[in-house]
Order: sequence, then structure tokens, then C-alpha cells
Amino acid sequence: MKLSKKKLFKIHSWIGTKLSILFFIVCFSGTIATLGHELDWLFISEIRAKPQKEFASRNTILANLKKQYPDGQVSYWMRTEEPYLCDIIYMKDNGRQTYVFANPYTGKIQGNANLTFQRFFRDLHYFLFMPFYQFGYFIVLSFAFLLLISFLTALFFYKKWWRKLFVLEVKKGPLVFFRSLHRLIGLWSIPFSILFSITGIWYFIERSNIADVRAKVNPKLPKLENYTVTDSVNLAYDIDYDKVVNVAQKAIPHLRVEDMNIPTDYESPVYLRGKSDVPLVRQRANRVYVNPYTYEVTEVQNARTISKTMWVNDIADPLHFGYWGGLVTKIIWFFMGLGISSLVLSGIWITLKRRAHQRKKQHKPILGKWKFINWGIYIFIMASMYVQLIGLYHTSITGMVVISCGWILFLLLTYYVFVYRLNKIVNTGQNKM
Repeated sequence: MKLSKKKLFKIHSWIGTKLSILFFIVCFSGTIATLGHELDWLFISEIRAKPQKEFASRNTILANLKKQYPDGQVSYWMRTEEPYLCDIIYMKDNGRQTYVFANPYTGKIQGNANLTFQRFFRDLHYFLFMPFYQFGYFIVLSFAFLLLISFLTALFFYKKWWRKLFVLEVKKGPLVFFRSLHRLIGLWSIPFSILFSITGIWYFIERSNIADVRAKVNPKLPKLENYTVTDSVNLAYDIDYDKVVNVAQKAIPHLRVEDMNIPTDYESPVYLRGKSDVPLVRQRANRVYVNPYTYEVTEVQNARTISKTMWVNDIADPLHFGYWGGLVTKIIWFFMGLGISSLVLSGIWITLKRRAHQRKKQHKPILGKWKFINWGIYIFIMASMYVQLIGLYHTSITGMVVISCGWILFLLLTYYVFVYRLNKIVNTGQNKM
């Protein structure tokens, strides 16, 4: 059945309007997450590091960590690709998860935080802080399909759209201007809309384990057969990390070890990841498992020899978040993400304004029941978020205030633009924003 231009337009506007708040949160949170580490650098002074030629010994870093957190349980050690950031060491101290910032050049422990900007926006974008995180993941990933349908329908109902790539109407009134701007941004966002949609759909395939993809791209952590039970209550402080890294780098040529999973039981190896000379793939494409007792390599996964399925999986993150080319590509991805987020807002405004005049004649509310659905979902997300911020992250009062102020500002702007201004324009018959 061939869809008419009118039906395609209805599908396009329905996607952007009916779940408008949720659509915007997903797009905007992903945009901010692109520069999450840079926001940490900007607002958290303890995470900043001045790049130097040589790195400090990892054993020195752990020795300094042990002095400050003798009973801390280390589980993960992240060395970011950004040279201006500290290492981030995930630790449980007194039963609470905390992120410790260790200067990779001096070995000094510079501070800690229970939550970072990067972690907050990643979690918001990944699963919306929903209590059943798998449910949250699938809600977010469903928008990959909606984004794909949205821009495809636009291309079909905009005839000869390529002629509009450099057209912006500025002399025909505000409504025509915003429609023209919406179309212009949308056309230039097509490559990124395709990219975000395809990678999002791939995440959906992996998460739902279609064709056994999840099992193929996520090998199980090997268990050690040769291990020693000691009297130590904290295995993390007994490991020679310099030796572990050297062993891993010999296993994969040109490997730069960045992330490590630290074993919390006797049967698990140290799991190391990093970048090599293979372009585009994320750190996880290179995996080395090292026995922390014998310092022998247990298993190796080299990015040069991975399967095509695993290769696709390992380029998805760098392409989706734009960090494959460093700060330059992250900034480009950030602005394109802002463009797509603005499409959601401008599309909502254009559609609601058109429908507002129609509904006024019929004496019906502008959004109808969908207004309550949108706000109901929003309230549920907020409630779930605060439960996790308090119970899981033990977020400080300052952090809670900052986050709350951000959401309050979002609410006020939403109300002002889409309720107050829209009603005022409809009631006065104005044709301006």
C-alpha cells in the first residue's frame, strides 16, 4: 500500500509530538553525554590532570590509594583517552560506591566523587534511571527506530528535498521561518540521524540477543584453574599492576592498556582492555586476561582477529558517541546532537501550533490525553532517578541541588514555551513565537 504525502506527514508529526518530552530527553541526554568527560573537567577540579611525557607507576598509584582507603574494595580502573583527565578508580568504601581520581602522571590521589557528570548523563541516556534497567534500555532503544522512521518520512513528503539544502525563508513571517529552519537543520542532520539510528538499532539487536548476537560479542570471563588462596582480604592491593600491564602489552603489539577490571574473588583474572593500532574500534576490542598469581596470560582477544560481528559491535560506541577522533569529533557530534534535539523542539512547536488553532475551534485541549501520558512518564523517571541517586550513588546535597535546578529549569522552559506562549498565541491569534 502506497502511503500518501499527507499520511507520511501525520506519521512524522505523531512521532515527534505524542511522546515529545521523552523523545527530547533521550536525544538531549545523549548529546550532553558526548562531552560528559569535558563537563567533569570543567566542574570538578580534582579530576583535572596536566599532561606530561611520562606516566607514573601504576603500583605507586595503588600504594597512594591504599594509604587513603586501606579498606577500600577496588573493582575497576579506568584510564581515560583524554590526556587532561585523571584515572578514575571505582571503589567501594564503607559499603558505598565512589569514584577516586588519581593523577596518572604524578600518582597523586586528587579527590573523589560519588557521581560524575559523565556517569549521570550516560545512565540517563542508557536507561532513564528506571528501576528495571532492562526495561529502560528498551524504551531508549525504541527511539532509534522512531528516529529512523521520522527522517525517512520527512524525505518522502518533502519532494525534491535536495533543492532545499541551502534555503532558509526569512521574509515570510515567523511560522514560515521556523518551518524552513526545521527543514534545513533536518536535511543537514540526515547523515547523523542515519548513524544514530543504525547504531541504536544495533544496540537493540545486541540487547535482545537476536540471532544470538549478545553471546557472540560478549565472551564470558574465564575462570582461573591455577590460583592461590591467601589470607589477604583485599586482592586489589596485592597485585603488581606494572607487571600485569607489561604482560598484556607483550600479548598484543602496540597495545595501550587503559581499562582494567580488578578481581574481587580468587578465581577471576585481571581483565585488561585498551587501544592498539587498529582504527575506530573501542578499547574492548582488545582483551587480555592475566592470572594475578602467576602473571601468565590466560586468554587474548586481538582487535585484528575478531569476527565481523564483534567488529561491528566494537565500532558502534565510538560512532554513536563520536569519541573515535578525540575532542574534535566529540564537539562535532555534540553540535549535531544539539541540532537533532532542536528538531524535536521545533517540530513540537510547529505541530502544536497548527493543532492548537484546530482544537480551539472544537474547544478541546491542545495535546489531549497525550499531555498526561508525557507528564506521567516524566514524573516516573524523576521519581526513579531520585531513588537511585540517593540509594545507589549516595549523591551529595550539592549534587542533588545542581541536578534538581537543572530539571526545574527544564520544566519552567517547557511550561513557558509549550503552555504559556502557545496558549497566548492561539488566544490572541498571533503568528509569532
